[in-house]
Amino acid sequence: ELVPSIMSNMLNPDAIFSNNEMSLSDIEIYGFDYDYTLVFYSKHLHTLIFNAARDLLINEHRYPAEIRKYDYDPNFAIRGLHYDVHRALLMKIDAFHYIQLGTVYRGLSVVPDEEVIAMYDGSHVPLEQMSDFYGKSSQGNTMKQFMDIFSLPEMTLLSCVNEYFLKNNIDYEPVHLYKDVKDSIRDVHIKGIMYRAIEADIEKYICYAEQTRAVLAKLADHGKKMFLITNSPSSFVDKGMKFIVGKDWRDLFDVVIVQADKPNFFNDKRRPFRKVNERGVLLWDKIHKLQKGQIYKQGNLYEFLKLTGWRGSKVLYFGDHIYSDLADLTLKHGWRTGAIIPELRSEIKIMNTEKYIQTMTWLQTLTGLLEHMQVHRDPDSQMILEEWKKERKEMREMNRNFFNAQFGSLFRTDENPTYFLRRLSRFADIYMASLSCLLNYEPDYTFYPRRTPLQHELPGWSDQLCTGTFRIPILQDTVQIK
Repeated sequence: ELVPSIMSNMLNPDAIFSNNEMSLSDIEIYGFDYDYTLVFYSKHLHTLIFNAARDLLINEHRYPAEIRKYDYDPNFAIRGLHYDVHRALLMKIDAFHYIQLGTVYRGLSVVPDEEVIAMYDGSHVPLEQMSDFYGKSSQGNTMKQFMDIFSLPEMTLLSCVNEYFLKNNIDYEPVHLYKDVKDSIRDVHIKGIMYRAIEADIEKYICYAEQTRAVLAKLADHGKKMFLITNSPSSFVDKGMKFIVGKDWRDLFDVVIVQADKPNFFNDKRRPFRKVNERGVLLWDKIHKLQKGQIYKQGNLYEFLKLTGWRGSKVLYFGDHIYSDLADLTLKHGWRTGAIIPELRSEIKIMNTEKYIQTMTWLQTLTGLLEHMQVHRDPDSQMILEEWKKERKEMREMNRNFFNAQFGSLFRTDENPTYFLRRLSRFADIYMASLSCLLNYEPDYTFYPRRTPLQHELPGWSDQLCTGTFRIPILQDTVQIK
């Protein structure tokens, strides 16, 4: 009976969601990352990165040529997973540092829950073993969190090589494997392999979207200043922007900074800006002003603020990497931040299907039944409760499979938010699937975060799944149970 009413209030995949109240009327300056913010890539790019890094492992790190039999699987990993460097395990961790059992993979095979619990003395990962904002740990990379969209082929390659070693009973050092794969993925970028391939066949790798230009044009028409800060090189950005925006793309931006080396750009006060000429040559001139139409390399945010005066909450910066793009800006500099989460659109579309709503409605109802009926201690009731627990576990697995067969949703474990969502909620004022979502809102629109009840607050108006049948236990119920 609840399903039709829920389906009449489905989420819009092109909506913008708010973690913090923010009015666009206060925003005077818009900043952007490039990769997966202004430009989106086709499915072919991750295959390219995987294959190129796999070849580097073989040709430069002397890995067995047989690992070429492994191809990139776009459906294996999701963003935000953690990797235990010493145990060579890929896993999903929630906002409270608990491992989601059933999502721990050694190679391409799931690790039994009992083994995970034995290894970690439960399922909790202590804080000192977790990554900091930039993926480093005080324990020497004990746990690495993969937050970048570009890290999807890296996780898959790690898992495939682990699988090969395990299947062939090869004794290996997991720390060396992690470092070699990390270096190979890095070299695909640093050595220009990825950039050259994209520039050579730009239509294959870049998803053309005139909406990017529409967003920028709309902001320009309303007198907003705009800037670009990216880690990508000048010629690569220029060709991509000409393809998706047009030859006059630089006219839309007041400042363009390439090879910024984020997140160091936001913290290192020592590196000065350098101007890049039309041929991509670095000039030695001292920079006294960041001029429109010019391209600058390196630099640092402190010098940027001094030269532009763009400070505080009048600036809104968009990026896809929660740590490298957004964390320092909100924690240290008071800019407003917008996260681009491409996975959001596909997850919302799944959540809007009748099958998903039916499953989730029954799962919530089943949880309410368990909570309400557990006070009955007679054998028949206890037998029914055990059957319900078994069914609830099966429903949870079904729910996970809606999104990703191995790891489930990017945003949730069985019940809790993921560690990824915890960071997203902390470092992003707003988040959306793509910049094109801005076209649905007026430039003076105010985003209001939804008020969701805390655990100790009565659900009242919001908890339509449980309040219709089972109330959250209140004081009188507790007294009666006692």
